[in-house]
Amino acid sequence: MRNEFDRIKRLPPYIFAEVNNLKAKLRSRGKDIIDFGMGNPDMPTPKHIRQKLKETVEKPGTGRYSTSKGINGLRKAQAAYYKRRFNVNLDPEDEVIVTLGSKEGLANLAQAITSPGDIILSPNPSYPIHPYGFIIAGASLRHLPAMDDGIFNPDLYLERLERSIKESAPAPVAVIVSFPSNPTAQVVSLGFYKEVVKIALKYGVYILSDLAYAEIYYDNSPPPSILQVPRAKEIAVEFTSMSKTYAMAGWRIGFAVGNINLIKALARIKSYLDYGAFTPVQVAAAAALNGPQECIEEIRNTYQKRRDVLIKSMSRSGWDIPTPQASMFAWAPIPSQYKNRGSLEFAKELMLKADVAVAPGVAFGEFGEGFVRIGLVENEQRIKQAARNIKKILK
Repeated sequence: MRNEFDRIKRLPPYIFAEVNNLKAKLRSRGKDIIDFGMGNPDMPTPKHIRQKLKETVEKPGTGRYSTSKGINGLRKAQAAYYKRRFNVNLDPEDEVIVTLGSKEGLANLAQAITSPGDIILSPNPSYPIHPYGFIIAGASLRHLPAMDDGIFNPDLYLERLERSIKESAPAPVAVIVSFPSNPTAQVVSLGFYKEVVKIALKYGVYILSDLAYAEIYYDNSPPPSILQVPRAKEIAVEFTSMSKTYAMAGWRIGFAVGNINLIKALARIKSYLDYGAFTPVQVAAAAALNGPQECIEEIRNTYQKRRDVLIKSMSRSGWDIPTPQASMFAWAPIPSQYKNRGSLEFAKELMLKADVAVAPGVAFGEFGEGFVRIGLVENEQRIKQAARNIKKILK
């Protein structure tokens, strides 16, 4: 009997598991860990969305199988959102599919379009599903360094992108872009997307855009969609999520929209793997998209207040953290006295000595070393307490 499996062997040890195991052990001993490690929204889902779920679940027949591509009303609601927010026209039938969160959509699209040996270009550091979804599918990864000394340089990144495509043999199947970025909180302009689309069209490469944080932005203009670029739908598909926008992470509703061929491929794979999300959840998600949108601004304002408290409190504690322009994360350089320890050891030190959990940057790729990701998922008082705890060990 085999006890080793090729796909599992291709995956490196899951660094988050090491951090989470330590967190669980400390909590079992009664430690109150202030947890910034996971991007898990703590705010309640807006009331009108919860109410629609309650109403729908009582109706006859709602416990039956749904449909893997999503109910028609929800696909229409997502198309209406893209028109309203980005002035992008989408056909709900052929250019929109509902996913079980954007993570599932990315992973299943990887299965749909990848053969063993295919090359995928992925940013580094990056949200783990971007590279590992394709590694699981059998692809070969080419990593594009996304940060230089903690700074994202769009022009340099575009140069790297085109050079990587030209030098790859065989040619890459797809390139992944993700802005606002998880974990770095970096944002880009529509002009950046225009250059990415130009390169992809030139070399015949698909673009997979992760726009999960489209509505979590602060001091800048709303993040654009790559589908706003003319001809982008010829080669691009974009993933969005209800998780952060409406504090619906556990509801597991996301979308893929754009290129017909990629949407069709994803729909075919999903037809074999799932029957879609629970229908009342999809009805409630449609109510979220079609209903009052003031709740989005309330959620955004909560994150912004937490961001401001985090930056000021940590600065007083001796830890200077750049102010993120978007997302629910801060990308923080390790304090100088811990630089030689690495991000994983620093994260453990914070838990053991300051009762604070963060995500080590190396968990997002080798170029994330030297940083930790801090999620804005604790209230302002807890953030201030974390800063006081950290001040003791930095001294």
